[in-house]
Amino acid sequence: MGKDVEVAEQGEFSAKDYHDPPPAPLVDTEELTKWSFYRALIAEFIATLLFLYITVLTVIGYKSQTDPAKKADPCSGVGILGIAWAFGGMIFILVYCTAGISGGHINPAVTFGLFLARKVSLIRAVMYMVAQCLGAICGVGLVKGFQKSYYNRYGGGANEVASGYNKGTALGAEIIGTFVLVYTVFSATDPKRNARDSHVPVLAPLPIGFAVFMVHLATIPITGTGINPARSFGAAVIYNEDKAWDDQWIFWVGPFVGAAIAAFYHQYILRAAAIKALGSFRSTA
Repeated sequence: MGKDVEVAEQGEFSAKDYHDPPPAPLVDTEELTKWSFYRALIAEFIATLLFLYITVLTVIGYKSQTDPAKKADPCSGVGILGIAWAFGGMIFILVYCTAGISGGHINPAVTFGLFLARKVSLIRAVMYMVAQCLGAICGVGLVKGFQKSYYNRYGGGANEVASGYNKGTALGAEIIGTFVLVYTVFSATDPKRNARDSHVPVLAPLPIGFAVFMVHLATIPITGTGINPARSFGAAVIYNEDKAWDDQWIFWVGPFVGAAIAAFYHQYILRAAAIKALGSFRSTA
């Protein structure tokens, strides 16, 4: 009798199914009439503002603490490891706080990847990107407003191609880095994984934050690590120096290409969406 109950319970667990949410419509004007849409925009704006404020402040603080002109100890301050933790930790915190409201994108590249996968509509994607860029500008603006002399002296947290690296290398670093991030986002939020591993309490923001942390460790010496067009754009607008603007295209093209590859890889190779679509077509025929 006990064995029968155990088998029944296992059968019930193994038969547990999942359902992919239906694809988001390309253009959904009805969203514009809902308060939840504008609440999500506010959440993305505030989250990106806080993200840029904390992270750029960390970067400038580190450069100030290790400034050779001050005869500072080059080993003092948080170091590259601390900067990477600041970026990854803030993403973990902010995704956790906003995931239930806006999805916790905080990055136009993530929004773009989710749009390509039909997780969000075109209207929502565009408005999210606008909110993220405005939030980034305001976040960096707060840093400059609080300590203008330090901000201007230590580069404003702007993304630029480091000396010794060419733009092709920087573009490749941004593509691969964003691929890692967006691939992690898709994997951490996959409804199939959530159904299959429901007995394992997985906190989705944690791997996403760790992905940001690891990518920063690898690419800070090359580009300062963009992988987020809003982060790069906000810093460039407030810092407003030629070098930051000359390299700006890298921090848009690279993340968008990386996000597109990640969306294709997850949806059409790992999840076999193309095969499912072909099977559905054949069964209909």
